[in-house]
Amino acid sequence: MRRTRQTKILATLGPATSTPERIEALFMAGVDVFRLNFSHGGPEEHRARFDAIRALENRTGRPIAALLDLQGPKLRIGTFADGPVELEAGARFRLDLDEAPGDSARVRLPHPEIFKALAPGADLLIDDGRLKLTVERCDETHADCRVAVGGPLSERKGVNVPGAVLPLSPLTEKDRADLAFGLELGVDWVALSFVQRPEDVAEAREIIGERAWIMAKLEKPAAIDRLDEIVALSDGIMVARGDLGVEMPPEDVPVLQREIVRASRLAGKPVVVATQMLDSMVERPAPTRAEASDVATAVYDGADAVMLSAETAVGRYPVEAVEMMDRIIHRVQKDPLYRKQIEAQRAPPEETTADAMSAAARQVADTISAAAIVAYTTSGSTAVRIARERPDHPIISITPRVETARRTALVWGVHSARAPDARNLDDMVETALHQSKIDGFAASDDRIVVTAGVPFGTPGKTNLLRIARLP
Repeated sequence: MRRTRQTKILATLGPATSTPERIEALFMAGVDVFRLNFSHGGPEEHRARFDAIRALENRTGRPIAALLDLQGPKLRIGTFADGPVELEAGARFRLDLDEAPGDSARVRLPHPEIFKALAPGADLLIDDGRLKLTVERCDETHADCRVAVGGPLSERKGVNVPGAVLPLSPLTEKDRADLAFGLELGVDWVALSFVQRPEDVAEAREIIGERAWIMAKLEKPAAIDRLDEIVALSDGIMVARGDLGVEMPPEDVPVLQREIVRASRLAGKPVVVATQMLDSMVERPAPTRAEASDVATAVYDGADAVMLSAETAVGRYPVEAVEMMDRIIHRVQKDPLYRKQIEAQRAPPEETTADAMSAAARQVADTISAAAIVAYTTSGSTAVRIARERPDHPIISITPRVETARRTALVWGVHSARAPDARNLDDMVETALHQSKIDGFAASDDRIVVTAGVPFGTPGKTNLLRIARLP
């Protein structure tokens, strides 16, 4: 099966899409990567979904990626003695560590880490920003606040602290247990929530090692201050616009989205744009025009993938949402302005052998109007670096490692395929020609560009470029 678009589709599985039949329908509609959201559902539910993905992969013969999305720390207030309260604008309200149920004057905030990071004048957002408190006095046990934006408040609502770096690990005990479970299953990507600094990615890397690729979710404004460092340490990036939109003014989010996509593309790291992309389709069979434009913007910017969350996890029209996203991507990529914009955004190659070979492969493919660029890769890095060039040609990634084939299924323009390591140059060319033909990328008399590393099977040693013609 071959996709005829470059931008990939990442879809979240949930109660609406847990059966093997539903998962297959999503894949046939266009899903390239399935997200297992560990903020919801138990381990056995996720195991069943994962097993269904792998069974589908076996039936179709196509590598399919599975992404484990960790919940991360959830900062919430405590309970109220007599049910929800009403906070009036201008009133005083205290947050503290007292375990007693709250009232209209105070409530427990069982997170001493927050109090350590606060200072007078800091803002706290509650219930996804519906309420806003401004700190007037604080210490390490409490914060006396003034209600800046009031409204009804019920128990266990979330708390956001914009502008502060909280002394918290991104990995809770639940996350560590979920991570161990997911790595044992064999997930391909791990999405790391609550990333604030590069050290958070390094902490996860110590646990994960090379067993999966790490996708840093950028949902905290503090992460933007160290964006390039976080991108450098990660294997991929997710623009988590929902949480960013809580802690930042809405008008800043589109600008940050472009900044993050640009930084990721410059570094050659896959980047996903996520959250509420076709949110109307949770309840309705068609998106709004604004939502269609939102997806199109991410495609024009060169994002590797766009993500569906509630639309496929709990929505009434999950398959239709994928089909709609697929149609939007196809339509954008037929626009002549799309190609011009992608090329205008292309970053110059870095002074490395890998980038020199990738740039050369694109230039040669352009010159000879090649049917495809075929990249032999062990670790996946060669395919990722060629994708950084955003060539106007399909990229066929050939690898002997199934985990590499699955991981690169998320990368822009990459068609992943498995084959044994080439024994010699003739074998390399023959396999590349065969794969190009059977997957429908090339026909008789077409030419392809082939990149590989000699000696074969050595990661990070791409040093060979060949032109081959199909008989």
